Amino acid sequence: MRETAHETHQTNPKEICLKQFCFHAVREHFAALGMEAVLDLPVPLIKELLPHLTVCQLDEIQPELNQRGISTHSGWATVLKDLCGPSRAADFPTEEEAKHEVMRMLFTLVFHGFRNPFVNRNSLNLNTPSFMWSAAKCIKHFLLITSLRLQSLTAEQRPLLNLLEKRIRSVGVPQSFDLSKSNTKPALYVLHRLVDHGVAKEMVIDADCPITLAWLLHGRGSQYVNPKLKNLMHSKKESCISHAASASADGASCSPGLETRASKNEDEQAPPCKRFKLDSRTVEEESGNTHFTVDPQVLCQTFTPCGGPSAGSCPWGQIDRLKIRHCGSNSLRELTSALPTFFCLRSLTLHSFSTFRDADVLGLARALKQLSESCRSSLTDLNIGVLPYTKLTEILLDASPKVTSLHVEIQSVALGPHFLPHHPRIAESDMSELPLEKLTVKVAELQTDLQFITSVLRRSPKLSSLHIAGMRLPTGSSLSHLLTTLSESNHNLRSLNLEDMKLSDCLPEILNLLMHCKLEELWCNDCRLLERWSDKQESLQQLVAAVKSVPSLHTLSLAQNRLAKNVSVLAELFSGSSPSLVKRLDISSNFIQPAELLEFAGKLRTHRPPHRLTLDLRKNPGDRDPDTWNAALNTLRPFCVLQVGGWKSTDTMVDHISNM
Repeated sequence: MRETAHETHQTNPKEICLKQFCFHAVREHFAALGMEAVLDLPVPLIKELLPHLTVCQLDEIQPELNQRGISTHSGWATVLKDLCGPSRAADFPTEEEAKHEVMRMLFTLVFHGFRNPFVNRNSLNLNTPSFMWSAAKCIKHFLLITSLRLQSLTAEQRPLLNLLEKRIRSVGVPQSFDLSKSNTKPALYVLHRLVDHGVAKEMVIDADCPITLAWLLHGRGSQYVNPKLKNLMHSKKESCISHAASASADGASCSPGLETRASKNEDEQAPPCKRFKLDSRTVEEESGNTHFTVDPQVLCQTFTPCGGPSAGSCPWGQIDRLKIRHCGSNSLRELTSALPTFFCLRSLTLHSFSTFRDADVLGLARALKQLSESCRSSLTDLNIGVLPYTKLTEILLDASPKVTSLHVEIQSVALGPHFLPHHPRIAESDMSELPLEKLTVKVAELQTDLQFITSVLRRSPKLSSLHIAGMRLPTGSSLSHLLTTLSESNHNLRSLNLEDMKLSDCLPEILNLLMHCKLEELWCNDCRLLERWSDKQESLQQLVAAVKSVPSLHTLSLAQNRLAKNVSVLAELFSGSSPSLVKRLDISSNFIQPAELLEFAGKLRTHRPPHRLTLDLRKNPGDRDPDTWNAALNTLRPFCVLQVGGWKSTDTMVDHISNM
């Protein structure tokens, strides 16, 4: 292997086969060889070896390689390609991002016993304690799927739970989560350990069940208690009656580190065990199960095999990030009741399968307003979808004057006025300044009220990130006013993402915006830029010249704009005495033919970017002339990080869409 690494002549097939055989041998006998033997190889050979190593081997060798300035990204990217395809793998351009995604996917699959082709092929390397331990050190999100595997965390795999308790930042509650079922007890205990004893501060809930939501939130943020829960559990502040003598004697603590039985003297000195029990009559009314106990401290005593001085004194964790992804009207009402005193909440995401009713949104706005009126409120991040119409966005903003990040999705085909007399208004919109720094508005309306968005923009001088998608205006109207407003009112804008909009008549306003804003990222995806340009090359050259005049711009995306044969003009970004400092260029989905890419590559080789350029070429018809396409890619590789794939010319629908 050492010898082939230093040969300068062209490698022949026999040498390739020998090298692959050696790589396979290193993978199979990694433990016997020892990491030092691998690290002693020449750097080029180590880089070639990485894609052949197992996940555990990559994890083991990464720290040493990083100290030498060698990235293991190629190894993690190879696993990602095998797991989910080349297109998805390209979404994780850094070593840590790719590694985290690999570990996240594989931990969930292996821990819960799910199978896929990759897991089947690598089962000997994955179904091991060492892999589970390595993955648990990397992942940040844990999904509470009720299963025998999950129950093992309360028994033989308790050390793994202790590790997860220190690592997991986010806990997922699936749609199948049901408080009424006794087999949910292990999941509740694990949740209690991760949230109340651990460092998890985020909860992601898919279960659309008000009583489950009430239990999950109780004691973990809001001071509100659902009336139906008042008989289900006592307040933590109240003294509770200890259980029978046997329970007191064998009382358990779920506190980490108390995994061995305490001495008799310690048991005798321990304070009475405080438990919160469910009233069986109320449980029967709610679920039909008269024996199910869901109090966290009782769960600790149920699953922890030993007691200690802190038995019965479990802490309550706080939730500062809450995501409810399938939020029905009943769950939303439960949340709005809890919101006014949910002081620790920093981020709230609410999504629904169907459009929220405007009455529900107005109720949410009232609760948000009550919360914002408290000096203890921490809410700064709000994500709501799907709203029935755009005007509700401004109402939510007025109700949440401390919010700095807002993401809304609007889906409506109804036309005509809203806010009929029976719809109460929260407050009349005014021109008071908003602290917004990040705004995302995704619209699916036949016609959008442009005045609404320009009004919000004028009130948000601190705005640094804006993403607008799907905005449709009446026939004859133009989005030029939107761009003019940005130029005049939002000088702090750093990231602008315009998607699925008609901007072909807005070139002067785009050029003016580039002159007046210090943009770092510009995304104009599916904006039909060239559609009405009479001289496409000349207009594109004007855009290129404007981009070059913005030294702060490092990301430019012109995906889905039918650049096709005009793509070579973009090579001029890096020509002249003041080349652009763009480091990422996205020209995917532009129907760029192999010959056109080869011309672009030749010009870019002449005008090389000052930095290594990440170039996204996905979903372009490279397979129509593979030889020419590969020649273009080989020309680009010395100075570009290429993202390719995602196109099959045999798919007639792809051709149809690309020619629309």
